[in-house]
Amino acid sequence: MRASLLQIAVDEGESIDSRRERVASLVREQAGADLVVLPELWTTGAFAFESFGAEAEPLEGPTYDVMAKAASDAGVWLHAGSIPERDPEGPLYNTSLVFSPAGELAAAYRKIHRFGFDKGEAVLMGAGAELVTVRLPETVVGLATCYDLRFPELFRGLVDAGAETLVIPAGWPERRRAHWTLLARARAVENQAFVLACGTAGTHAGVPQAGHSIVVDPWGEVLAEAGAGEEVLSVEFDPAKVGATRGQFPVLRDRVLGVEPPRV
Repeated sequence: MRASLLQIAVDEGESIDSRRERVASLVREQAGADLVVLPELWTTGAFAFESFGAEAEPLEGPTYDVMAKAASDAGVWLHAGSIPERDPEGPLYNTSLVFSPAGELAAAYRKIHRFGFDKGEAVLMGAGAELVTVRLPETVVGLATCYDLRFPELFRGLVDAGAETLVIPAGWPERRRAHWTLLARARAVENQAFVLACGTAGTHAGVPQAGHSIVVDPWGEVLAEAGAGEEVLSVEFDPAKVGATRGQFPVLRDRVLGVEPPRV
């Protein structure tokens, strides 16, 4: 299976319409990949809190339309990162979109853990409530977004739902880059799953971004890692390694806490 992680920069001098078209062109260039992944809130910038309200769009808005066509044109599964979604009957959400190679919406995930400590995203957006997985021909993908990476119980839930590959778009700041790498590897090891974590480059609203998108195998080995700038990180991996790892070293079988007790 081949995945391409598109580590793009959010240039504040670039219009959102122009960025959509630029990113769509990058997606089309990945024809031949099985899965393409974009970062979190790449239309606005993850730290551009003041723009969330003005730039929020309905689920099936302009980003949906452009990304659905790009997925279809390239014939790839596309995790289109996340957008500030405006629910007509509720608050804003940080919502990820996944499209099939036919350009159909396969899944939408509203970010559960909101970052900001009583400001920014934490007060401007609502919290999602549902774990989401997507079945691809080669693997079952579990969806999480940026700050979710710090909450291992979410990933345990995704594994219990069948996830074998964990995909995490992010707008992670440079000042905590060491945490990004450490947590990506930890989530892979403890869940015996592949982790594909796609970040952004550049600076969002004055906050330098970490970049360093990363792909980690079920043993915690780094298969590929980007640098700090804009980059397409492409990697081939074998999804069958998840089952092999879990069979060779069946640590998940020995879970005690958080597991439903047997019925008697």
